[in-house]
Amino acid sequence: MSRTDTIAAVDVIVTSPGRNYVALKITTTDGVVGWGDATLNGRELAVAAYLRDHVAPLLVGRDPARVEDTWQFLYRGAYWRRGPVTMTAIGAVDIALWDIKGKVAGQPVYQLLGGAVRDRVLSYTHATGWDVPELLDSVDAQRERGFRAVRVQTGVPGLDTVYGVTRGATGYEPAGRGAAPVVEVWDTDAYLRHAPGALAAAREHVGPDVQLLHDVHHRLTPGQAARLGRAVESVDLFWLEDVTPAENQEVLRHVRRHTTVPLAIGEVFNTIWECQQLITEQLIDFVRTCVTHAGGISHLRRIAALAEVWQIRLGPHGPSDVSPVALGASLHVGLSTPNFAIQEYMGYGPQVHEVFQHAWSYADGHLHPGDVPGVGVEVDEALAARFPYEPAYLPVARRRDGSMTDW
Repeated sequence: MSRTDTIAAVDVIVTSPGRNYVALKITTTDGVVGWGDATLNGRELAVAAYLRDHVAPLLVGRDPARVEDTWQFLYRGAYWRRGPVTMTAIGAVDIALWDIKGKVAGQPVYQLLGGAVRDRVLSYTHATGWDVPELLDSVDAQRERGFRAVRVQTGVPGLDTVYGVTRGATGYEPAGRGAAPVVEVWDTDAYLRHAPGALAAAREHVGPDVQLLHDVHHRLTPGQAARLGRAVESVDLFWLEDVTPAENQEVLRHVRRHTTVPLAIGEVFNTIWECQQLITEQLIDFVRTCVTHAGGISHLRRIAALAEVWQIRLGPHGPSDVSPVALGASLHVGLSTPNFAIQEYMGYGPQVHEVFQHAWSYADGHLHPGDVPGVGVEVDEALAARFPYEPAYLPVARRRDGSMTDW
């Protein structure tokens, strides 16, 4: 990169190869291209507009090598800070600039972050079944693919829709195409009666050597969360995820007092400030912030550094609704961060792999970002243009009496 090299163009690409993604392309005057991910499930066009109308004009002419200064400029300079739309936009820019920096240096990004501290990154995937026998078959299928850590989710007797499971389907995709979100009906008491037994059956089935995870998805009060935590302690979960909405972080103290089950929270958090109390009071064991939604590689590293002081580890959000660009960026952080524990990996459909050509790879229950310069993901723009955006929303949830609850 020459001393006079600047950002020449910033382009936002919205594509839908099976689901909606937003990619950010930054091109320098020397012709180097960096790619970032700006996907925010169900609000993709809000981030695309934020980038296209407000951020892109500010970037043209800036020095692409000044990654941290650009992060500070976009965060502090907007005045209206934080929030998922702003932080996802900043995250996309940050990832793209790290991609450029790696390409100019001729090094994979993890080398620029201090080099590898592990040989590969442990990953987990999802096993789903509408009933327990179907769940156990799904777990076996994932183990045959080499996974040593599996998130287990089952249907609940008496409910027609349950987070994490699709009746009669081998996979799970929550975002539904259409002009309005699907409304699901939820019954917490039915879930609490069923979940401990289903998780115990999964543990008995796989034995002690497979890591099992479970996502409550914000459905419980602190008291209910404590009750569930105590009920599943003998299952020896790797973690129990999002047991309760964590906007009021003090409520986690009640859960902590009543159970030793490891807790993972934070996939809907966007900055270190949302994580601060949970970390410094050791109210959780794993931080789930996503590299895209939490302001990119630069900011996720700051969250990791704070967590490391308090012996808390990272397990970033990584479903199929963040693109392969985001997964690649997260893996570079994972390979180079001492307290990185595990990476969620749902996988992608064939069309996604074709649009987002990537150097990262999966083998034997682990992921690796690859060793090509930069983040290691390139977007086939011509192919991406063949998959136009389609409206899609995550579901909403109501209790049996019709009142809203957390999805």
